[in-house]
Amino acid sequence: MVKKKNKPEVKNRKLIAFTNPKSRVSEQFRTLRTNIHFSSPDGDIRSLAITSASHSEGKSTTASNLAIVFAQEGKRVLFIDADMRKPTMHDTFKITNHRGLSNVLASQIALKVAIQSAGIENLDLLPCGPIPPNPAELLSSHSMDLLLEQGLDAYDLLIFDTPPVLSVADSVILANKCEGTILVVNSGKTEREHAVRAKEAITASPKTRLLGVVINNIKVQKDADYAQYYGTE
Repeated sequence: MVKKKNKPEVKNRKLIAFTNPKSRVSEQFRTLRTNIHFSSPDGDIRSLAITSASHSEGKSTTASNLAIVFAQEGKRVLFIDADMRKPTMHDTFKITNHRGLSNVLASQIALKVAIQSAGIENLDLLPCGPIPPNPAELLSSHSMDLLLEQGLDAYDLLIFDTPPVLSVADSVILANKCEGTILVVNSGKTEREHAVRAKEAITASPKTRLLGVVINNIKVQKDADYAQYYGTE
């Protein structure tokens, strides 16, 4: 794990698992973490790709908070912004994006040089870096395989925030390289047909493993049912 002296303050409201760990939403991210553990009883999953069918479905927020709850569990996590079309990690965590994944894959800098601290214990970040003209080619390159090897040597878990699966081939490429993939679906936005097509695209290759679907933006009743479930009043 790379250690940095200067750690940014984390105050972004999207990072609810850090800013409000006792909230109901944070508990759902911990439940997701538990379900991922149960999906692989013979050993921990060490590389995850997070994607969605289309833009603005909450995949980056889901990936960020999932990385946080795994780090809170004690795992050394490297969260990688692999959406080299529309990166958001640097805005979410308030870090720089002058160099990152694209530079590493282009063999311009070493992985350890590009990694930044998240300001959260056990969590490091690899931002996108300058947007390249050939993201799919970089992700399918030998440099990407080398990055995975180096990352897994230093961390317990690698989490990749990838582009929407129906827009470009990038997420399918990474799904083939990771041990598991999670599809994020916005219940109030995603059309059923698009969700089905996204699932089919991910599972088309025998190398990919779709762990499940996260249904985002569900409207639920107030805390009465939630409190009853946990035996509180």
